[in-house]
Amino acid sequence: MNRQGWFVLAICVVGALWHWHTREPSPVLRGPGVLAPQAPLQRELGSGQKLIQHGEFELTPLAEFRTESRLLSRLSYRTDAGADLSPLDFALGWGRMSDTAVIEQLNVQQGARFFTYHWADQPPIPPDEIVRSATNVHLIPADAAVSAALARLRAGDVVRLEGLLVEAHRNDGWHWRSSLSREDSGAGACELLLVQHAAAVR
Repeated sequence: MNRQGWFVLAICVVGALWHWHTREPSPVLRGPGVLAPQAPLQRELGSGQKLIQHGEFELTPLAEFRTESRLLSRLSYRTDAGADLSPLDFALGWGRMSDTAVIEQLNVQQGARFFTYHWADQPPIPPDEIVRSATNVHLIPADAAVSAALARLRAGDVVRLEGLLVEAHRNDGWHWRSSLSREDSGAGACELLLVQHAAAVR
């Protein structure tokens, strides 16, 4: 094989390895019906909380957070400004947004730290209910065990997440703050969650 052939082969191998390393787990197929009826539980914390050092970031706890929600979609991030802190986003749904009959009528996508949804003709449920019943969460694994647990979760799973909604700061002035509402949308509406426990609900 000539030099050009070896170069092309090397590019193919690197591309295959990158695809293998960055691929998301295959989804779990679910029948119709509400799988996660309850909205997330949140208890806001007062000022003066002890800062949490997480690598080069300081995290200020804002609220305790717990949810059992359907994982609608997941996307890993490795190169954006927040990837060192939060390498993974989950799009989560509860109530009727955990029902396959509803989800199949929506085109759910993630990218650029947002999750979006579109419908063909009419929304399957009122748009304001979609906003109140789904969210995009930036996940900060508390440790390696949590990171491994998050890696195993698949779209379609009902997932239990427990931890703290936080505001993150770095010495260079960069910061990121969690939303504390389930009724907002657009920029600033995502949750920034320090995940202390993660598991699929079987």
